[in-house]
Amino acid sequence: MMTSASSRSAPGFASTCWSLVMQRDPSQETRAAALGELCARYWYPVYAYLRCSGHEPALAQDIVRVFLGELLNRPIPAQPSPPLRFRDFLLQRLQGFLDGDWRDLPDADLALPSPDTAALEARHRRDNAGIAAPAQAYQHSFACEVLERALDRLRHEAVHSGHEAMYAALAPYLTTEPAPADYEAMAQRLDQRPLALIVALKRLRQRFRELVGRELSDTVESAADLLDEQRTLHGFLSVGH
Repeated sequence: MMTSASSRSAPGFASTCWSLVMQRDPSQETRAAALGELCARYWYPVYAYLRCSGHEPALAQDIVRVFLGELLNRPIPAQPSPPLRFRDFLLQRLQGFLDGDWRDLPDADLALPSPDTAALEARHRRDNAGIAAPAQAYQHSFACEVLERALDRLRHEAVHSGHEAMYAALAPYLTTEPAPADYEAMAQRLDQRPLALIVALKRLRQRFRELVGRELSDTVESAADLLDEQRTLHGFLSVGH
């Protein structure tokens, strides 16, 4: 594990993507690769910002590509003290990019996954219904992306361990409490005792929280920042819903 040059980084956070970006000792290539990994994960909130700014879906995707191309092909600037978290850094750079002459920039040839336009737009309309302000859509979509990535990992673990049917039954209740009748119905369908499902749901929720924390930890530099981001994420998810 690499050692962070930042005094704010606890040992467990020294090799998160954002800590690597913020370090001054690794090579520019190492920092650029870590930033590229984060940008590949967080296409969606940038797209949501652009859509709420009035850009049509296809144009919004084009702007995302050009913006990320500019971001990844330029030297990573020194950060203020205390440094920004990745979520704020990305938004700040996006707003600065849109204030500049971005229409004159060439299209970017990025080796980043390009989401399907129809699926991306459907997701934006679902997640950001009732949200008009671009910055609010960005923050809400960032939080949604964190949860979506954690859910994907949780689903993958369930499939890998042979508990896909159990996961499918319990996943709708990760954030809501099942009624007693729901437990009875699931128990009959899965040939399980209701008490076993209660215990399984408790463990699934705990693992989901751990995976959310793991995803968020890649965007911060310290345990204190992670706790604050978890609280902030919860607040963003309440916007518009």
